[in-house]
Amino acid sequence: MLLKITKLMIVGLLFSMSSAFAQTGVASNTKYGHGADSIRCLENLSLSSEYVKQKNYKEAYPFWTIVFNECPAAHMGIYSDGEKILSAFYQKEKDNAKKEEYFKILMKTYDQRIQYFGNHPKYPTAYIQGKKAVTMLKYKRDDLAISKEAQTLLESSIAATGAKTQVPYILTYMSNTVSLFKEKVIDAEAVVNNYSKMMGFLDKQAATSKEPESITDAKNQVESIFANSGAATCDVLTKIFAPQIEEHKEDLDWLKKVTRLLAKGDCSDADLFYKSSELLHNIEPSSSSAFGLAKMYLKTKDLDKAISFYTEAINLETDNVEKAKYLYQLGLVYMSQNKFSQAKTKAIEAIKLDPKSGKPYILIGKAYASSASNFGSKEFDHQTVYWVAVDKFAQAKSIDPEVADEAQKLINLYSQYFPNTEAIFFQGLTIGAAHTVEGWIGETTTVRAKK
Repeated sequence: MLLKITKLMIVGLLFSMSSAFAQTGVASNTKYGHGADSIRCLENLSLSSEYVKQKNYKEAYPFWTIVFNECPAAHMGIYSDGEKILSAFYQKEKDNAKKEEYFKILMKTYDQRIQYFGNHPKYPTAYIQGKKAVTMLKYKRDDLAISKEAQTLLESSIAATGAKTQVPYILTYMSNTVSLFKEKVIDAEAVVNNYSKMMGFLDKQAATSKEPESITDAKNQVESIFANSGAATCDVLTKIFAPQIEEHKEDLDWLKKVTRLLAKGDCSDADLFYKSSELLHNIEPSSSSAFGLAKMYLKTKDLDKAISFYTEAINLETDNVEKAKYLYQLGLVYMSQNKFSQAKTKAIEAIKLDPKSGKPYILIGKAYASSASNFGSKEFDHQTVYWVAVDKFAQAKSIDPEVADEAQKLINLYSQYFPNTEAIFFQGLTIGAAHTVEGWIGETTTVRAKK
């Protein structure tokens, strides 16, 4: 009996000692705490983790809150679980006050992760800052104060990781850069500089990536964000890069970047574009440099050289839409020389590459109309050409809303030159019947009378 009492006393003493020495992880600056609190931490960590795996966030939350507050250094998984729980709550919650509360706790989750796990070798502070910024902008992109804070976090993250910056952070940073520019928080020069820096990072990643297609896709997205920013004006680009051209006249990467920026900014008439294009072309001929030189010689009215460089740009270009643009512009040059057949040939090639553009159809229609007075031996022959010209304008209108107004004006103009009903009758033709316009035009059309 005495032995039993003694054992009970010992158990009670041990329990009282564990209670006396119980201490949370926060209080003791340890992972789990001491005594009963360490047991409490481990139990709640296990329960919250298990419920998160089941995506039962409602049941997980009370246990997670205990771990988050009492033993925050216990495990890094506390913070990834917290992201899942709080993001789910935020997205489902309809009460604005509760949503705001969840958002604040979610932000605290990132801050506390930096405090306790910011020195993690794989996921350090810079990584966490980027995650926090992305989440902030995901839920509160329209809040200017949040956008500013997120930009600061992204800049800190990017400064630490450099060319190794994760693609989602780069894309978010560029998107937010443009948003802040439109809110007049930063200027156009900052947008251009950020764009140049991010593209430089992606170029370096492309050289070593095991998934180059994903990097190419990211570069295209950054290009698109920048091109639509409104910051890439010719004046801004010239102000930034013109003073640097002498220093970089043999720098291939710099020249490529500048000519690409100028081309995207529709600055093909800028002197800087001509100079950088010529320097680039001397080092490494490319479609963009050849295009720049073609535009330069076009401006100086040296059409033979312009045609030569347009042809080179077409041969070097791999993007069908860009190649179609060059072909169309070459067709315009032939049009200006009254070489109507060559203009048509280039327009047809452009249509094959970019069938959604109506501009080549308008070019063909204008080539037909301009050649009408020289077609055939009599007035009626001349007039039949306007049928096929109007056909082309109608095609342009039907496929491309951007040229619809111009096409309709041309239709109205040249329909006036159709033959009248009497002339059609004397030629033995019937209104509505098919008719072929021979020669280099070679088009079958419909007989119509002037109204």
